[in-house]
Amino acid sequence: MTEPIRFGDLRRQIAALRPEIDAAIARVLDRGWFILGEEGESFEREFAADMGVACAVGVASGTEAIVLALTALGIGPGDEVITVSATAVATVAAIRQAGATPVLVDMDEGMTLDPAQLQAAVTPRTRAVVPVHLYGQPADMAPILDLAAQHGLRVIEDACQAHGAEVEGRRVGTLGDAGCFSFYPSKNLGALGDAGLVTTGDADLGARLRSMRFYGQPRRDHVERHGINSRLDEIQAAILRAKLPRLDAWNVRRAALAAIYTADLADLETAGALALPWARKGCRHVYHLYAIRTHPRDALRAHLAECGIETLVHYPVPVHAQPAHAGTPVGPGGLPRTQAWAQTELSLPLYPELRDDEVRRVAEAVKAFFRK
Repeated sequence: MTEPIRFGDLRRQIAALRPEIDAAIARVLDRGWFILGEEGESFEREFAADMGVACAVGVASGTEAIVLALTALGIGPGDEVITVSATAVATVAAIRQAGATPVLVDMDEGMTLDPAQLQAAVTPRTRAVVPVHLYGQPADMAPILDLAAQHGLRVIEDACQAHGAEVEGRRVGTLGDAGCFSFYPSKNLGALGDAGLVTTGDADLGARLRSMRFYGQPRRDHVERHGINSRLDEIQAAILRAKLPRLDAWNVRRAALAAIYTADLADLETAGALALPWARKGCRHVYHLYAIRTHPRDALRAHLAECGIETLVHYPVPVHAQPAHAGTPVGPGGLPRTQAWAQTELSLPLYPELRDDEVRRVAEAVKAFFRK
């Protein structure tokens, strides 16, 4: 019987790293200090150095990274924040949690925020923009940053799916006022639980973030501002330290697997059967997901399941169509590309431990579907 191909299999990564992970956890247990300690401080320094940014602040999740970044920048009730509907719901949930009003605009052909739609959606109440580097593809940052400067907007990058992605040699998360990362286990750099981080080149903003993640305390029992409890724990920080040196190699491997998919499926794209992901010019795509688009998406997915191949859809219901977010303001251009994307997107298996022959088996199963 042919072995099933799972969409993701973290057991393979854990098996390869088990000695380092066990040692990292043991180090924390032996020290007996579990919150805001040496492992967290070391990971912040090492991640900041890897990113080429001055400051990194560990928090409890990627969602809270966005909440804290917005709040630390003074954005809240009465303010509008422009972002996309084509994203994980956490992006918009974080804007609401900060007390601001999300305004949703359409994606461009790269499946990230369309700068032209951003321009059209700016109002006197707009205070910030949250571009999402979706699936590991950097957003079109140059025009976004130009528009933000023209209108006096803060830029908070949602880099939760784009660890190590680059724009003209600079890592995403270092281009705006703040960058927000998730270390959910399946991310390009993942913890073994929830974890997140905010990057910034502004030392004062970094200091505010550090106090706000700890109830607004710059030091114990001294509360200077309102804050929450959002701390990166020592065990997750230690695990992330063990994994961080491998991030670039893992991203290279992801790109190599993506290249196999692209080469094997190129004829189907030429024939108009599907659309394949591509890297924006001057950018490094890190392929958190290999997201194709095809009109018979559901039939193809059922066929692949019959072949023992697991796939996922990211995301079948865009944020504006979710019941909890009904009535969220939408930019004047509407969301036609987002609607089409939600009906056609399909994510194929892709993770560093996937074998070349497994990728080719997936591609062959896709081709077999269209041959029928």
